[in-house]
Amino acid sequence: MIPRYTRPEMASIWEPQTRFKIWFEIEAHAADAQAELGVIPKEAAKTVWAKARNVTFDVARIDEIERETKHDVIAFLTHLAEIVGPEARFVHQGMTSSDVLDTCLNVQLTRAADILIADLDKVLAALKKRAFEHKMTPTIGRSHGIHAEPVTFGLKLAYAYAEFSRARARLVAARKEVATCAISGAVGTFAQIDPRVEEHVAKAMGLEPEPISTQVIPRDRHAMYFATLGVIASSVERLSIEIRHLQRTEVLEAEEFFSEGQKGSSAMPHKRNPVLSENLTGLSRMVRAYVTPAMENVALWHERDISHSSAERMMGPDATVTLDFALMRLAGLIEKLLIYPANMQKNLDRLGGLVHSQRLLIALTQKGASREDAYKYVQRNAMPVWRGEGDFQTLLKKDPDVKKHLSDAEIEEQFDLGYHFKHVDTIFKRVFGES
Repeated sequence: MIPRYTRPEMASIWEPQTRFKIWFEIEAHAADAQAELGVIPKEAAKTVWAKARNVTFDVARIDEIERETKHDVIAFLTHLAEIVGPEARFVHQGMTSSDVLDTCLNVQLTRAADILIADLDKVLAALKKRAFEHKMTPTIGRSHGIHAEPVTFGLKLAYAYAEFSRARARLVAARKEVATCAISGAVGTFAQIDPRVEEHVAKAMGLEPEPISTQVIPRDRHAMYFATLGVIASSVERLSIEIRHLQRTEVLEAEEFFSEGQKGSSAMPHKRNPVLSENLTGLSRMVRAYVTPAMENVALWHERDISHSSAERMMGPDATVTLDFALMRLAGLIEKLLIYPANMQKNLDRLGGLVHSQRLLIALTQKGASREDAYKYVQRNAMPVWRGEGDFQTLLKKDPDVKKHLSDAEIEEQFDLGYHFKHVDTIFKRVFGES
């Protein structure tokens, strides 16, 4: 993670001091449970809390010890012993390093998920507000980048709202899946530690006991978590690309807010570029880049190898910090998005009514023409208009085959723009629960 794309609240989850604080809490809660079970003296457990609960751990000292031990958890435990004194010998009994590391990682991932869920709520609120503002604002729907049929700009935003609603539900599920704790020893058999210790630590840390672990918590849980972040990033990119296309000079139906004093180009003073949307596209790629290593971390050797560790040390902070920044940037972009209904109408009219071709096709078949003939009649009148030669409605009224089935008034009726929006209320009701 780099400062440019980092928000302090999310970054604090991954700071060394936070990590060591969580490690201490895991060890101290385990000591409490061991004391209740009579494995270690109760006074020893109390001393651990009393001497280290409010300590600011010396990160530089831990790093110094690790340079000698080549083991981060041992380095931490050595530093903890320097703080606690003789009673530190009762810490970490029957535990393995992964009991601390994996439980800590899952605490961090659940905390990160809580921030991301709040971020998604902000995106959803912005999308809903703007969707209702432009619920009936006509614009052209495009397939393959080509004008298709009319939609409303509110529907475009409602589509995004529904997508991010699904994203939120997936993230809630992914948070639950990764919120497990393992205090099960070297190979997960609880040979040196009572399972009740795990249950106590899990409850204290806001997690659930892992039903069955090896030396580590199963990495399919983490794969699902990071895959969910990747899907959310793809949703961010999809909406960002939509905005980028709509801001193109030839389209200009929507535009990122351009603040006073902002500059778009070092060479061309007139430029107003979709830099936020482009930035979000790039950030989305970075979040998705961590999905593959998360998947590959699932296949560890036997009861555990350490191949996952180096990847997770990077992907945990980077993926969550980057997505947090991206979601908050997206929420602000939507809140301030400039929307140009007049340009939307101008683009709607650009093809001279060709966007109503399907209505004419259906009307002809309902009046007796075969589908093949109806398609031929409509298309042969549409193609000259596509080339800029003539008016679609006028050409249809002059076509003898069309006139066999439709009167002038019936032809005109097919060009009613409002016809396309008769079910917008129904769609909004489905998406938002209100219309």
